[in-house]
Parts: sequence; C-alpha cells; structure tokens
Amino acid sequence: MTDALLVLEDGRTFTGEAYGATGETLGEIVFNTGMTGYQETLTDPSYHRQIVVMTAPHIGNTGINDEDAESGRIWVSGYVVRDPARRASNWRSDRSLDEELTAQDVVGISGIDTRALTRHLRERGVMRAAIISGEALLDGSGRARTTEDLVDFVRESPQMSGADLAGEVSTPEAYVVPAQGEAVARVAAIDLGIKAMTPQRLAERGIEVHVLPAMSTIEDVLAVSPDGVFFSNGPGDPGAATHEIELLRAVLDRRIPFFGICYGNQLLGRALGYGTYKLGYGHRGVNQPVLDRHTGKVEITAHNHGFAVDAPVDAESVAPHDGGRYGRVEVSHIDLNDNVVEGLNALDLPAFSVQYHPEAAAGPHDAGYLFDRFLTLMTTTEGTDA
Repeated sequence: MTDALLVLEDGRTFTGEAYGATGETLGEIVFNTGMTGYQETLTDPSYHRQIVVMTAPHIGNTGINDEDAESGRIWVSGYVVRDPARRASNWRSDRSLDEELTAQDVVGISGIDTRALTRHLRERGVMRAAIISGEALLDGSGRARTTEDLVDFVRESPQMSGADLAGEVSTPEAYVVPAQGEAVARVAAIDLGIKAMTPQRLAERGIEVHVLPAMSTIEDVLAVSPDGVFFSNGPGDPGAATHEIELLRAVLDRRIPFFGICYGNQLLGRALGYGTYKLGYGHRGVNQPVLDRHTGKVEITAHNHGFAVDAPVDAESVAPHDGGRYGRVEVSHIDLNDNVVEGLNALDLPAFSVQYHPEAAAGPHDAGYLFDRFLTLMTTTEGTDA
C-alpha cells in the first residue's frame, strides 16, 4: 500500500495509507458524524474546499451507485476514513468508493485513528490541512519533504473565513425541474450549492422549480414570475456573499415569499442585519437535535455548516438593517446541543429559514414539513407589484 500523510496546520500529523487518488490536496478539515449517506456527503457542493473526516469507522460498504449523487461530481477536497470496506456489498452498487475517488482524482487517506483526530478538532477547532501521498511526499530532489515544510505548505493555503465560494459551485445556466402532477406554484431557486434532492422535494409538491445561478439579478428572478424564492445550501463565509445578500434584500423589499436552508439561513440573517460567526468545529452529520419552538417538538436533523447566525434567542427582536425596516424577527429553532440559532422567522414579512437540511438526503425525514410550510406561505401571501 502507498503511504499517506495527513498534516494539520497546528503541526499534528497522522500517518496512514493512500485511499482513492494519490497526490496532494489542501482544505479546511472537518468531521461528519453520519453513519450512512457518505455518497450524498461527497457530492454535496457545500463541502467545496473541505477535507472531510468520517467518524463512523467503516466507510464504503455499500459502494457507489448512479442514483444517489447530489450533484454531478464529488466536491470534497480530500477524504479521511479509518477502515475502508474491502469490497462493496449492496444490490444497488455500481462500483466501489475507492474506484470512484480515484476516477474523480480525490486524494484520501485511510488507516488512521479518526477518533483521535475528531477529538483533536473538537478541542482545537477545525483548521487547514493537507493529505499527501505517493510521489507528492518527495521534494524536487527525491528526498522526503520535512514536516516543517509540509506545515508551512498548509499554512500558506487560504482560510475559509472570508471565502466567497457559491459562484464556484453554482450552475452556470438556469434550468427547470418540472412539477410532478398539476403545477400549483413556481419557485425561483438560487443555486448556491444546491443538492439535487431539494428541487425534487419541491417538485413532489406540485412546485415548478427554476434553478438560477448564484449571480442572478432581481430582474432574472422576476423574469420567471415566481410565487416564491428559495436560497439553497452552499459553501463559504456568508459575510463575503455581498451580491447574494443584496439580491435577497430585493426579494424581501417586494414581499415575495422566501425560504432558505443552511447557507440560505445565514444569508437571511445577514440580509435582516444580524451578524454571522464561525463555529469552532461546526455541525456536520445526520443526528443534530433541534427544537421547534412553536410546536415544542424535537427534530433529528441533517447539518453541514461551519457558520451560524448571531441573533437574540430569548425573545423576538427588530431586524437591525436600515432602521428596522424589515420588522420583527424571531428565532424559530435552536440546536439543543449548543443553543445555536437553527431557524429564523420574519413576523412582518413572508420569509423564514432553517440552518439544517430538510431534503432528507441521506436523512433523516423529520423536517420534511418545511417544504409544505413554504407552499402554504406562497399560496396564502398576497402578491405585490414588482
């Protein structure tokens, strides 16, 4: 087996074996606690420029199929697993995970103590890292690259804070996902890194979805005569997304019903005038308990985010932007692990958002009702002149 090395920016290293492609890769290293759904994780554009550590010890058991991908490619910068499956065993499998990683030139590492790595990231916070394997372990003269040189290599890579990445993962051209059955509404969905299952879930409810590029203008949005606007998940720092925030404010000014998830939740927070901040190690997995403060129910939810909205959680507040012109806002959902804001509800505008993923790819299904709520908002809100 080919040797591989994982190097963190704080100098800690892990030695393992190459998994997938060999070479070198850089990214922010994060951990995902999901025990299933690794194919959806790999193809989620929100993981652009991130090296993903899987905390579940056995990965690759069900192989790769051609139905479950959330986009047209793998987006993770690198992949870290403890014990890769020796062979795929599932009736839907078309090829092994190792073969897919190699085919898409994704550099990975296996055979390391992912428990120790995860504990390190929980204590120190996520950071930049590199995976190096094969000939990339050698310098130009054929000698092994020193740990000091590799740490410097990592520290010269870009930070996630301040990164504006939605345009790098968004669709280059608009496309339409037709409604299933009779169309009852039309949505303009801004692709900031959208997962394929999201427009599918909308279409199942009779919604015609026009997926638009991240750099679309309000004129582009209005051109499809939408009953509502949706902002998707996506990668990067919401504080750097100035174009998307101005677009969202144009939507709110026209009182077009709005629904945002994940990155879209952070952008709604910033459009309303609240701040956002970087979490120590983020929420990534399919097991986060979230309290719906309206119903008192606890949902088990899927997450993938490293930033959060800084809004008052104890009582409703007036949105700070432009002297409070957007009115009152409440925090509708909170994470029961750390009290992070998990949802916003505008009380004087037809707009709401959640920080998690209700499309249930790869699960769980507790939050599917949010798509129904969006449809209700669209069908009960009176339109305004654009």
